[in-house]
Amino acid sequence: MWKVQLFKLNYDERETQAVKEVVDSGWITMGEKTRKFEERFSKEVVDNAGCVAVSSCTAALHMALLSLDLKADDEVIIPALTFIADMNVVKMVGAKVVLADCDSYDNWNISANSIKKVITPKTKAIIIVHFAGYPCEMEEIVKLCKEHNITLIEDCAHSPGARYKDKSVGTFGDYGCFSFFTNKNLSVGEGGMIISKDEEKLKTARLIRSHGMDALTLDRHKGRAITYDVKIPGLNFRIDEMRSALGLVQLDKLKEANESRKKLVERYIQNLKDCKNIKIPFLHLKNIESVYHIFPILLAEKLDRIKVIESLKQDRIQSSIHYPAFKDFTAFKDIGLNEAPIAEDISKRELTLPLYPTMSLAEVDLVCESLKKAIGDKK
Repeated sequence: MWKVQLFKLNYDERETQAVKEVVDSGWITMGEKTRKFEERFSKEVVDNAGCVAVSSCTAALHMALLSLDLKADDEVIIPALTFIADMNVVKMVGAKVVLADCDSYDNWNISANSIKKVITPKTKAIIIVHFAGYPCEMEEIVKLCKEHNITLIEDCAHSPGARYKDKSVGTFGDYGCFSFFTNKNLSVGEGGMIISKDEEKLKTARLIRSHGMDALTLDRHKGRAITYDVKIPGLNFRIDEMRSALGLVQLDKLKEANESRKKLVERYIQNLKDCKNIKIPFLHLKNIESVYHIFPILLAEKLDRIKVIESLKQDRIQSSIHYPAFKDFTAFKDIGLNEAPIAEDISKRELTLPLYPTMSLAEVDLVCESLKKAIGDKK
């Protein structure tokens, strides 16, 4: 149907072979492939921080919050512009959500300044998101969290390999949480990673991941354990060996894939920089290395986003929205969320264009031509 779709898998025969090897081995639940995936992710992506592979980034975020033993009147600050997972995990642990607005129309991330405005004595944790693969300005955020004794959780779903001041995202906070969902820079279908440089936090994460048990099925299979103790209450947040095997192949491709994304985004910017009816965010950030997860733009107020999407669709160009405002969802429209005017405005006008590492520059040009026609900027 699509001439240029929003995302395509960066897969070849190597992924197929990796899964086949796992199936042929006869061991498909969490095991040695997972251990190797954790080790390589630690070394190659997150500056040797400890890693615990899990079933999703949502699971990683949930685990981080579960470790804090939050109460009903405790507050957790999250970005007003983010995926619903950040809201859901806070609600699932029974805490109160407080929204931090985007820093500006140029920088859609939250910042120390936007966080300061909503900190209260009840604030126990902050979840930051490195939106679209662009790192937040972490130095001031870390300083703020230390001043107020607030747990800092980095949602790195968009940003494996991104760096701020030559330090990996995910390593600034108490926890870093990564996504390996189908459309992410490192894709295994479903999967995630929770990371920390604190060994006690990692021990707790490993227990929460597998029912609170101190010995895994693999330990008993290998004869390393006969039975097990349950140290703390836990859940099943395990990844499996097929996905870990896919993760190992995707790690081989990650650096080159992120470099390809950068070239594609540069071509988009070159083509669209003079368009009067859109704004491109994140153009002037300093001290960062992005991994260009998505290419979001902001449509002029006069434009009807649905009509723009339909026009692109007529040219068989797929597009998307990142993200609807929380207040637009049935579950959260009446819970008394605080205002976040910049994020709410962006949610009404944002449009995401296709971006994936195997995309060609010619396909970028095709998307840009279609967009210019849709927004009335075509000469």
